[in-house]
Amino acid sequence: MVEIARMTGLPVSTTHRLTTDMAAWQILHRTPEGEYRIGLALQMLQADATYLPTLHELAPHVLTDLCEATQRRARIGVLENDRVSYAEKQPGAEPVSAFCPSATLPVHATALGKALVAFAPPDVTMVVSRRMTAYTARTLTSPDRLRSTLNSVRVSHLAYSCGELVDGDMAVATPVFAGGGEAVAALELQVRDLHNDLKMCAATLTVAARGLSRALVGDAPLAGRPRLGLPQEQPASVGLASGS
Repeated sequence: MVEIARMTGLPVSTTHRLTTDMAAWQILHRTPEGEYRIGLALQMLQADATYLPTLHELAPHVLTDLCEATQRRARIGVLENDRVSYAEKQPGAEPVSAFCPSATLPVHATALGKALVAFAPPDVTMVVSRRMTAYTARTLTSPDRLRSTLNSVRVSHLAYSCGELVDGDMAVATPVFAGGGEAVAALELQVRDLHNDLKMCAATLTVAARGLSRALVGDAPLAGRPRLGLPQEQPASVGLASGS
């Protein structure tokens, strides 16, 4: 941050505010190490057909579209060991929240977690089934019920939660694939009722997840695997300094 301030001639406080805002809107991308790189918005201006956006770059745009289209809380989650790391967009003007290691969700008590673990390796399901904390009276705490629920998710590609983590909070989620049968992420929408609203949210999520899956796959058939991270040869970090 100090180096960026020196390069631009701006006060450190102003630099911090501007870089935070630009990262929130994908003009810049902040890496887990605290370095700033050119974000997806600027990458797309290059019109480089060979560039494949990453999951973390695409997530804010997908969540913003989902939230604006439905006026529901939208989330995207990825598995981190036996927890769900997630980003979230609430209705309103606030930007999408970033993935945060300290802010995770339990797998068994959320629609996001069920959509992810249903298509995860069996050893992940085993670990989750051993740590099924009861958060409300509706929380799944039986390994047998969890297995039955996950079987249904594998058939329908839809996972549900109904007051299992927080009383009264309902949600539906669907997995996102990027080649192969393992889910690389899941999308979730908050649900207001279990009838018409659930149907609308489930249909919207399905379309969004298919679009995100196609965007992530890109040239994966040629490479033999999905490219979910920035390519090593991508020169996006040139000229931008660390955020520390």
